[in-house]
Amino acid sequence: MTARYLDLITALFATVLLVSNVASTKLVVLGPFTFDGGTLLFPLAYIFGDVLTEVYGYRRSRRVIWTGFFALLLATLTFQLVAALPAPEDGESKRLAQAFGLLLGLTPRIVLGSLLAYFAGEFANAYVLARLKVRTEGRFFWLRALASTLVGQGLDTGLFLLVAFYGVLPDEVLLAVFLSNYVFKVGVEALMLPVTYLVVGFLKRAEGLDVYDRDTDFNPFRLA
Repeated sequence: MTARYLDLITALFATVLLVSNVASTKLVVLGPFTFDGGTLLFPLAYIFGDVLTEVYGYRRSRRVIWTGFFALLLATLTFQLVAALPAPEDGESKRLAQAFGLLLGLTPRIVLGSLLAYFAGEFANAYVLARLKVRTEGRFFWLRALASTLVGQGLDTGLFLLVAFYGVLPDEVLLAVFLSNYVFKVGVEALMLPVTYLVVGFLKRAEGLDVYDRDTDFNPFRLA
């Protein structure tokens, strides 16, 4: 089977994850929504996940998810190490070091929450889409994409907030942030469905692939 565009999609997927992770250090307000800046881009990771699973199947999608996980882990550990290392004693270097630490020197709870949320959300998204594709015999892609996103984004957003901020923020604030993030992310997925359809159709024709995971081992810890 050919997979000419898989490396490009993998690179784009990892880039979205890394940029979203850095952008999440700033809170933004957009109309009625208040969320971290990474939320503007992060829904694309789930769109890429839908495209990967729909065209290439769960097994290849699993490898891409792990690639993104290790890229995110490497970036996070590097930022943590750089933030912990001492800076030169001059005033300008100290100011830059403080700014770097504030933006990228994340607390262990936020780091753990981000990694756990990504792992659970992405694999749940891929699993639901793959199983529904078999059950529907490849029909109703729009329904399968939305259903997988509802599950994946729910786990992603909920796990991150619980691990990173439970006991730090009031429960009502956590609920408000969860709802704001969840509605926005799912809304972006729904608005992007026409584009997702076009990309999926193009890749299926160009790659000559349309994988059905009828006999797939869905163990997320297998890399092969």
